[in-house]
Amino acid sequence: MADFIIGIDGGGTSCRAAVADPQGTILGRGKSGSANILTDPNSAIQSIGEAAEAAFRDARLPVGEVRNAAAFLGLAGTNVGNLTQYVRERLPFRHTDIDSDGLIALQGAIGDAEGSVAILGTGTIFMARKDSKVHYIGGWGFTIGDLGGGARLGHALLQEALLAHDGIRQGSTVTDAVLNEFRHDPTAMVEFARLSKPGDFGRYAPLVFQHAEQEDPGALALLGQAARSVNEALDAITRIGGHERLCLLGGLAPLYPAWLEPRHRKILVAPQADALAGAVALAAKRHQARAGGAA
Repeated sequence: MADFIIGIDGGGTSCRAAVADPQGTILGRGKSGSANILTDPNSAIQSIGEAAEAAFRDARLPVGEVRNAAAFLGLAGTNVGNLTQYVRERLPFRHTDIDSDGLIALQGAIGDAEGSVAILGTGTIFMARKDSKVHYIGGWGFTIGDLGGGARLGHALLQEALLAHDGIRQGSTVTDAVLNEFRHDPTAMVEFARLSKPGDFGRYAPLVFQHAEQEDPGALALLGQAARSVNEALDAITRIGGHERLCLLGGLAPLYPAWLEPRHRKILVAPQADALAGAVALAAKRHQARAGGAA
């Protein structure tokens, strides 16, 4: 039986890990690169292992004990394709449970209670728990989903910058900022986009929020469209989870409330804990279940 449990929060931008004792008390934490299995499963496998080893080092535990641990992983991309088994078979843990990054976020934010949660980060996913059942909306990935997420917002900004460069649309301070970064070289922008992953686009999202606060018309237009997508999804998820409790999580969570409709802002509550804590709690539950329900 594993002596330690590991919680993993794997997203499009970074992978976080925490090692804990079997009761769920966190002993150490670690962080590594992107762990979106839909975007790049092999890179995700590497990031998961690196984050887990970093957590063991942080806890001053032998890194070799990673292979004896029981892990619960919440990963971006598990709801699309057939990659979960591929990843599970290549991870070093003694026991490996994998579910969506949404589930660990929900668990961390509201525990076992009912309510709704939105992850607003590189991508977007919306969850609700009602009558002990978890429901999901979105989370379909950067290519055709994740509306309102940082990757889509950053991608849209780069598009607008090129349109401004070509004189098709009026530029603004936010598109000027991007063009200046690339030295007004559109071929450099195209090359960047060709090689980029969602997290690379996502790093431009805060720039849109920053310029929107300064009433930049280009940023306001981009953010207005993103916010409409988020508000639509929140309408849908709160119809399921009820209108009493809504938590926002993810890197863009502190930036979005001002852009939400009043009906959503008035039910916002602070999360109890983050997604990594949720992963550790679920790891502890699974570990205890394997041990026959022992506390």
